[in-house]
Amino acid sequence: MEGDGGGAMPLSSENAKEEQQGTSYTYWVRQVTEEAAPPPVPRKLSSQDILSAQSQPASLGSLWNRAGTWEEKNVNKWATDRIKELLVSVGSVDFPGGKAQISDVSKCVGDAFLVTVRNKKRVGYTYELTLKVKGEWITGEEKKMVKGQIDIPEFSYGELDDLQMEVLLGEEKDLLHQDKLQISQNLKLFLQPVREKLLQFEQELKDR
Repeated sequence: MEGDGGGAMPLSSENAKEEQQGTSYTYWVRQVTEEAAPPPVPRKLSSQDILSAQSQPASLGSLWNRAGTWEEKNVNKWATDRIKELLVSVGSVDFPGGKAQISDVSKCVGDAFLVTVRNKKRVGYTYELTLKVKGEWITGEEKKMVKGQIDIPEFSYGELDDLQMEVLLGEEKDLLHQDKLQISQNLKLFLQPVREKLLQFEQELKDR
């Protein structure tokens, strides 16, 4: 019979198509794999990258964030140091029968930050303060040294019109109760110069 000569049996047309498709598929996968782009590898910005970015229109945020998307920057150290520096610089404030000055900012606790969102800068902070004060008053016919502190409860950006103070005097045993009340009222006059210094701080924060 024909076909007994041991030759390979011819493939049916259907099997030939499957084999052809399988070969074609294998070749396509191999081809795509060989030509595919390698995965991205992080690289450090070069000096040329920096110069190129600087030549482009200015945008807010860090160099890596040229699109101006979300970026938050903590500026606590600068803000704390600047608030202390500004408040100590208030200087001496004169009152009827006396004068006093802020000798130290013993408590300056809070947070300050800059946020860039869609290439627009926003700022914010929240702080609470304790100011050490010292001064001299004439009570009766004597000049007496007085020490105390001014506590400023938590305040935030845009809320300085509502700034409040609480005055606490030291243990001055030779002061009459009426004198203590008058001195406490006098020390509350620090409110305006302190507010002005904090407004200056706000502006400097916005200008950073």
